[in-house]
Amino acid sequence: MYRVVLIDDERMIVEGLRRVIPWQEYRCEVAGTAEDAASGAALIREVHPHIVFTDIRMPGEDGLTMLAGLRSEFPDMQVSVLTGYRDFSYAQEAIRLGVTRFLLKPSKLDEIKEALSAMTDRLHASSSSDGGESGDSQQAGHYLVRRAIAYMEQHYAEKLTLFEVADACYVSQWHLSKLLNRYAGKSFNDILNTLRIEQAKRLLADPSLKIDPAHFAKLFKKNTGMSANEFRSHL
Repeated sequence: MYRVVLIDDERMIVEGLRRVIPWQEYRCEVAGTAEDAASGAALIREVHPHIVFTDIRMPGEDGLTMLAGLRSEFPDMQVSVLTGYRDFSYAQEAIRLGVTRFLLKPSKLDEIKEALSAMTDRLHASSSSDGGESGDSQQAGHYLVRRAIAYMEQHYAEKLTLFEVADACYVSQWHLSKLLNRYAGKSFNDILNTLRIEQAKRLLADPSLKIDPAHFAKLFKKNTGMSANEFRSHL
């Protein structure tokens, strides 16, 4: 049996899908439901579903980042989108990230059944594949790294942790760390330190600022190859 997870902030839609779709005809069972992206991502890590039906325009959520996180961390999992958001470029990006179907609400029952059939067919076909990383999985990985770095650029001045950034990207710490090393060629700490050093360089352009403390000087030299005073002398 294929495990299915349903994610939508509209409870009536979740219950409607659970009750109306003849899941057993497709060798499927609903393993759980969630009403937002964060709890949906947690549920997915708990039950490891084969199939996900999800909205990607839930209040306060970054749907494309959630989608990229799902496709990157669980590349064999099949995802179909059910949404009322009718932006064509948004749909294009979702398809590039590897969704099986992009369905607009209100969706017809036949459309949902067709999506379910397509996903189970892909799952059956994938059991005989070589297990290599797919193109859309790579696309999702690149997208997620860009989103993670953008988040770090916004929050680098705070006491930022890998857990916080991974949580914002709907993936595990371990997976985000792997993606940063694979696609950015740097660790989380290296990227964060570089962002902070770049800001420090901008501040050092102001001669009225004092260069201190020792820890900053050590970190600055490690990342730039010169002391803060040497850098300032080259401005």
